[in-house]
Amino acid sequence: MTLTGFGQDTWWLIVGKCIAVFVFLVLTVLVAILAERKLLGRMQMRWGPNRVGPRGYLQSLADGIKLALKEGILPKGIDRPVYLMAPAISTIPAITAFAFIPFGPQVSVFGHRTQLQVTDLPVAVLFILALSSIGVYGIVLAGWSSGSTYPLLGGVRSTAQVISYEVAMGLSFATVFLYAGTMSTSKIVDAQDRVWFAFLLLPSFIVYLVSMVGETNRAPFDLPEAEGELVAGFHTEYSSLKFAMFYLAEYINMTTVSALAATLFFGGWHAPWPLNMWSGANSGWWPLLWFTAKVWTFLFIYFWLRATLPRLRYDQFMALGWKTLIPVSLVWVMIAAVIRTLRNNGLEHWTGVLAIASALVALGLLLYMRRPLSGLETREIERKQRKPLEEIISAEPRFPTPPLPGEVPIKEGARGT
Repeated sequence: MTLTGFGQDTWWLIVGKCIAVFVFLVLTVLVAILAERKLLGRMQMRWGPNRVGPRGYLQSLADGIKLALKEGILPKGIDRPVYLMAPAISTIPAITAFAFIPFGPQVSVFGHRTQLQVTDLPVAVLFILALSSIGVYGIVLAGWSSGSTYPLLGGVRSTAQVISYEVAMGLSFATVFLYAGTMSTSKIVDAQDRVWFAFLLLPSFIVYLVSMVGETNRAPFDLPEAEGELVAGFHTEYSSLKFAMFYLAEYINMTTVSALAATLFFGGWHAPWPLNMWSGANSGWWPLLWFTAKVWTFLFIYFWLRATLPRLRYDQFMALGWKTLIPVSLVWVMIAAVIRTLRNNGLEHWTGVLAIASALVALGLLLYMRRPLSGLETREIERKQRKPLEEIISAEPRFPTPPLPGEVPIKEGARGT
């Protein structure tokens, strides 16, 4: 289906797809919150939610109702219009970005043939990046309009975080555009009908995997809302439905970047091996199941990271983006471009060359990331800076101190002679 086919559906079909996307996102958020709490409980050898409803399955619904019924508190000294608009600025772009994600191929709905995608653009991926950048304005404005120190610090942190990791994320997209020959999400999925880009462009996938966690402010990169330093960060002064909208935006952003990872690197709605050997696996409504399973796989990675990794220091986090991800991405883009050029000039077995180069660069990236993340570099610097005990004892004080009883005071100018 060409891009001109989008927007040609009847009005009720377009409205129905928009409502379906919204319902899918809201239900995914409710289930993801419950699944995360259950999974964290199991990984940390505790029960998790087990009171509300059968086995605690209604806990997310109860929390949503509780937030809706809570009193909305407006602190003094806030910029009221900006304070009230900030949650909507974060939530609306997060929902809108999902309109460009393909759920499946053409299907029949009440006799009408339509694509399982709301719309598409020749630059759909860049449009999704732009919407994610707009969502950060909500976080920054929330921190600034609250009239409090810690929310402002959280908003500033989020700005620096997004700027740093969107550069790496954009570079990881560059190789996908190079080999798909398009920025349209539906066309990128069509280009992976035989081999998924996660295997051909493994370094780009690893960089995107790290960047998407940093982009969504999730553990171990949840520095804009670090409770040990900033109380709750940018949403410290928010309550009731306004706080719930920030919570909703965070999980919708997680779902969006997970769906984008599945679209760009894991074949989108195409069935995985060996299910793709069945002729009907990539037709009808079955692709919707494969796509949902891939999205939940990436959501599980989010939950797993939160359960196992401690929060990084801010200098470690920024160094990871600027000193590791961005340089490796630049090198990999050049390697991929050279292989692509050789392929266009008739090089045989270019797929094998690309796969080998991808594996080697990915291995080097993982080994390079291991050192700063494991703390070896920090401990080595501390060991070099640590002085022997004899030097500490014999060292003269760097500031004037009164003499001890029975000690002859050192005259000024005699020190060091």
